[in-house]
Amino acid sequence: MKCKNRWSMMSVGLVAIFALLVISGGAHAAYPERPVQIICPWGAGGGTDQVARTIGAILQEDLGVPFNVVNRTGGSGAIGHMAGAKAQPDGYTLTIITIELNMMHWMGMAEVTYKDFRPIGMVNYDPAAIWVAADSKWNKMEDLVNEIKANPGKLRASGTGTGGIWHLSMAGWLAAMGLPPNAVTWVPSTGAAEGLRELVGGGVDFAPCSLPEGMSLYSAGKIRGLAVMADERIKAFPEIPTLKELGVDWSLGCWRGIAGPKGLPDDVVGVLEPALKRAVESERFVNFMDQVGYGIIWIPSAEAVEFLEKDDEVMGNLMKELGLAK
Repeated sequence: MKCKNRWSMMSVGLVAIFALLVISGGAHAAYPERPVQIICPWGAGGGTDQVARTIGAILQEDLGVPFNVVNRTGGSGAIGHMAGAKAQPDGYTLTIITIELNMMHWMGMAEVTYKDFRPIGMVNYDPAAIWVAADSKWNKMEDLVNEIKANPGKLRASGTGTGGIWHLSMAGWLAAMGLPPNAVTWVPSTGAAEGLRELVGGGVDFAPCSLPEGMSLYSAGKIRGLAVMADERIKAFPEIPTLKELGVDWSLGCWRGIAGPKGLPDDVVGVLEPALKRAVESERFVNFMDQVGYGIIWIPSAEAVEFLEKDDEVMGNLMKELGLAK
């Protein structure tokens, strides 16, 4: 009887352990089983916030749990990116990463880099455009370039702070033509909106910033686009030529993607990556992005690592050239 009871107890114990293993494995395999947080490093109502909330709503419908956007602002994007990088890598805290991730560490603003994240996919890319006022004397890009070459340092441009993405886009464009960064005087501003207001008001000669940021003034006939810094013409602005078409091999823009902290498990990425792809290709997301003029891209997880690495190198080289790298 004792032997029988001992074996019975062992059998019960083994069954219990097996059950726990099955339950534990099943819970992980069933990801996600509770709400997921998406950290947005920028303020509520802004472009990045809107993209994050649209994607979150689509993922919620697809995967059956809430995807809640939490705005963690401050430090020009540093606070939110750092919070996302330091989160538990369990798939329940994601971050909508932006191009500032590849700029902050070069400027000494934050130690966080793309290496602190595991990207799930890149979802948005908006190249810079070169905008002039509607009554500008420069009707084509060649006219503007000739003016810059003839009068180095005379023309003024704006669209962001010193070392911001649109300042870098201009510096790269000038370098691609063999011109130094100071061939155009950069006027720092709080962002594209202020830079474009200065352009319309005559305070600056041109503004390099994204197509969506100039869309309303362009539609109202107050500004004109001379060129876009992209490899191909943009569907929403087919009349604006690329720099490459005009003989200058230079492209740069701002991007957004969804990522988890470094160490995010493969099986979690295996759930999120195809779901994110479905979200990006959904009618709801496409209609939203078309409405606001944002460009859609899809770069899956593995290729996104290469994308971020290359972009980080470009940002670093530009900042070194401008003397902004620390």
